[in-house]
Amino acid sequence: MPSRGERPEDGAGPVPAESSTLHKDELSSKIKEQKVVVDELSNLKKNRKVYRQQQNSNIFFLADRTEMLSESKNILDELKKEYQEIENSEKTTVKK
Repeated sequence: MPSRGERPEDGAGPVPAESSTLHKDELSSKIKEQKVVVDELSNLKKNRKVYRQQQNSNIFFLADRTEMLSESKNILDELKKEYQEIENSEKTTVKK
């Protein structure tokens, strides 16, 4: 995955404003989804089973609920951090 502010095809140069806005909207949507996942995992009863989907497949494997919750919280934190970085870069660009 290319880092923020770079074009995936050539890996150089800033992303146009509309592309940045699309990425920001996409991140916002992913953050909302991840909040739901964290909330659902947090409110599960202790004896409930949790399954993890195998990437690029329809196969599911039994997973540890607390491990999944911890991983989901970490993903949420990373998404929030990336979103905040985009907002901060937009603010500094506007100030210049």
